[in-house]
Amino acid sequence: MGKPYSGDLRERIYGEIAGGESRRAAARRFGVSAGTGVRLAQRMRDSGSLAPARQGRPSGGGKLAPHRELLIGWVEADKDITMPELAARLLAERQVAVDPASLSRFLCAAGYSFKKNAAGERGRSR
Repeated sequence: MGKPYSGDLRERIYGEIAGGESRRAAARRFGVSAGTGVRLAQRMRDSGSLAPARQGRPSGGGKLAPHRELLIGWVEADKDITMPELAARLLAERQVAVDPASLSRFLCAAGYSFKKNAAGERGRSR
């Protein structure tokens, strides 16, 4: 994912546009694409700010979010359940196909980790 232009550069480009320069000419003067000048002017018109918008997808979404309590319940009931078993069960009971690695990341984000106890047995802890 690219990085946004600095606020200083955004202000200088928009200052040229507000001063009567065309959007494309202002962008050319500062060595950025013509589209950047156009988008900056549109952003100022629409939001009143030149600050860059937040990048990326908002957290908390995804196809596993609606099944959070169910998945945690299954893990609590069977601490030795594997990710492929969990994925197969989710597919069978809820018709939601997910990769086992996605389930692992989801459970790690929920506070679970895979550890061995002192006896060398596997188990999930929270």
